[in-house]
Amino acid sequence: MNRRAYNPNIRKLDVPPIPRIQRAARDYAGPREEIIDLSQAVPGYPAPDSLMKALGTAASDPACLGYGPIEGEPAFRRAYAADLQRTHGGSVSSDNILITAGCNQAFVTAALSVAAPGQSILLITPWYFNHQSTLSMFGIETACMSVDASTGFLPEPDKVAAAIGPDVRALAIVSPNNPTGAVYPAPLIRELYDLCVSRGIWLILDETYQDFLPAGHGPAHDLFEDGNFESLIGLSSFSKSFCIPGHRLGAVVAAPALIGQMSKIMDNLQICAPRAAQVALAECLPALDDWRAGNRLEINQRAVALREALSTLPNWRIDAMGAYFAYVRHPWPEHSSIDVAERLAREKGIITLPGAFFGPGQDHYLRIAFANVTADVMGILAQRLQD
Repeated sequence: MNRRAYNPNIRKLDVPPIPRIQRAARDYAGPREEIIDLSQAVPGYPAPDSLMKALGTAASDPACLGYGPIEGEPAFRRAYAADLQRTHGGSVSSDNILITAGCNQAFVTAALSVAAPGQSILLITPWYFNHQSTLSMFGIETACMSVDASTGFLPEPDKVAAAIGPDVRALAIVSPNNPTGAVYPAPLIRELYDLCVSRGIWLILDETYQDFLPAGHGPAHDLFEDGNFESLIGLSSFSKSFCIPGHRLGAVVAAPALIGQMSKIMDNLQICAPRAAQVALAECLPALDDWRAGNRLEINQRAVALREALSTLPNWRIDAMGAYFAYVRHPWPEHSSIDVAERLAREKGIITLPGAFFGPGQDHYLRIAFANVTADVMGILAQRLQD
């Protein structure tokens, strides 16, 4: 009997979606520098000078070469807790913080902490594909409910309530959303949280793009005002806010008891998140508010530029937009979104992600990560799509 089989939960996963479409661009006949990569949310400019300097200093410090605390560097946890109180209000302490190697790892720790194989986590379709593949990888079932352009890709609480079956252990939402960019209003987040409390399940709130809310939006939500984090698991990332995706830093905000459970998982996954970046951000975080505001303004301006560019193309329609992403209906309903995305990459040097990667019923869409390119490139994009 041959028992050298692959784990069936891994074998059934699709290949990583972003490299799949990026590979299609290798056949683009134009110069490499003319490729317009709108596939992955990657800042197109470096971190602020003060952070770059602090990163270099911390990386060369022998004190950062050893293992650190599983939950994260104490100074960084304190600094981030204080930062959340400035941006969100309410009460957050360092005991509520777990630092992870990116937000995907934060979701892994959250999912494994609250759901066992055979139990379910409820995702909103279109979903962030790494959330669904994480659940599948660990044998956790994906319950789902769909939203569409008619509601601005926002879930209606009564329909969410109907989708919470007996095996559901958590509801996971992303705001600002990936892939649609839709921003969940603070009252909606509160209503969904209260629903989770009443049903005895967790709300997993992924706020990776929280620093790119429109100017004047106000706090993303008021959930930290409760102070007890009864049913809340907040997730976030420092990659986009500070242009350091390669340093892999994310965070969980939760009750100390749950942080304790997650620490068991972190000890098996990685032991501790990268230390030098934590030390550098702990030093720089309080002084970077103005830089973050400028970063947000730049990305918001790129959103305006994309909307203006696509307004010249009557067959293309933006159904949702926000933070880093636009969810765009392409003009070829007879073709799969994967086929459309691969042809755009090969023939036009435009790399987007097909809606099919984000769940069932999404084949009419492409996700455009507009934050990747400058405003002047948007005109070139529109010209190529017109051609």
